[in-house]
Amino acid sequence: MASKNSLPIKLPPHYRPSDEEEFMNPQQREYFRQKLLRWREELLREANITLRHLTEENLQQPDMADRASLETDHAIELRTRDRERKLISKIDEALQRIIDGTYGYCEETDEPISLRRLEARPIATLSLEAQERHERLERTHRDD
Repeated sequence: MASKNSLPIKLPPHYRPSDEEEFMNPQQREYFRQKLLRWREELLREANITLRHLTEENLQQPDMADRASLETDHAIELRTRDRERKLISKIDEALQRIIDGTYGYCEETDEPISLRRLEARPIATLSLEAQERHERLERTHRDD
């Protein structure tokens, strides 16, 4: 990612963000930008494979059980792809946060989200503490 007035950042081979660095420095932003782009590309590739698979497969199976099984498989694949479509939207939002400089910061507290959390869930918008608070509130409201 190029910051506003600089050349694109080239990451050293095998670079991994570390807590010893300044949080969300240009290298860390570029690392997560590339990670998000690779993830997005993988999801799109899988969606294209599914689309080809669904259009090539013939639903006109003579056996009713085979047809029902195929229709069930298609429904499951479509639900999975719908979840992935929503995930791609969240990836795009994270990429936009990298551009606008808010990536890696909790949208609730403005505190940094841990690198370990971002590594595990690069689309995270809440710190672990804020996420746990939200989940406790959801459970409380659900139990009411």
